[in-house]
Amino acid sequence: MYLDRIQTCNNFDPTHYRALLVDGKTYGQVHPAFAEQLAGWPEVFTVTTTQVVLNPELADYFSRTEAVAPVFRNLHEAGVIDTWVAEAYPITLEFGGHAELEIERAATQFMGVKTFGIHLNGLVKKSDGIHVWVGTRSLDKPFWPGQLDQMVAGGQPVGLGLLENVIKEAQEEANIPPELARQSQAVGTIPYRQEGWRGLDNSTIHVYDLWLPEDFVPENTDGEVIGFELMPLAEIARLTETTEEFKDNCNLVNIDLLLRMGVITPQHPEYAAILNSLYNAGNTKEIKNATRTT
Repeated sequence: MYLDRIQTCNNFDPTHYRALLVDGKTYGQVHPAFAEQLAGWPEVFTVTTTQVVLNPELADYFSRTEAVAPVFRNLHEAGVIDTWVAEAYPITLEFGGHAELEIERAATQFMGVKTFGIHLNGLVKKSDGIHVWVGTRSLDKPFWPGQLDQMVAGGQPVGLGLLENVIKEAQEEANIPPELARQSQAVGTIPYRQEGWRGLDNSTIHVYDLWLPEDFVPENTDGEVIGFELMPLAEIARLTETTEEFKDNCNLVNIDLLLRMGVITPQHPEYAAILNSLYNAGNTKEIKNATRTT
């Protein structure tokens, strides 16, 4: 069910976490187990039963960034943070807003801070309707290996604009020429808050559509995708509603696409609940109520 896919990405329970405070404001949510790891650096973090507070003497972007970097590097080397991406992500409350510092991408879920990404729907108009290019993730990917994905997707690091990132990721992941990728259309955002063993994935997806020529065939150049398949919208709907073959957050982008393309219509028995829950990230009470009452 579509609502099940949305619920999977919005299962966060804040009562299980400790607030991350920077300069007196809450910027994240930290699981108690990881908070205890941070307690090993009292000169950087003060850890209590309810909060993780960044040392207020670290009063600017540079000093905060410099202070936390060795903490996360040491936790990675100790195997607590299991991956390392070498991409800097800002700690902020909204896209393009004031950032207090930047941290390694691999640490963002452990800290439960707000992150952003781009997902690009590769769309083709054919005589029998709209089709969508779908990628299959490499089997050696650390997350969701072998599952289905949008044609192009990626996180939003420090120093890149959204369209710049779309163009970069499109070239790397699908060998889409920059002049073609530049035609991508921003169509909306989807927030979600998903709890997992690393902590909180508190993310907003910036969704783009790119209408491609019928003779264009994407090809992966960075080894992150096994291959691509062109699927009709009806197959996207079936896979999303009845299987778990897509990566979790890709289901959200699929549902958004199916709504916009009129595949999920107002006649669908869960239409109102799908609309309300898809675009209200973290409102788990509303999503659970919608699931119960439809």
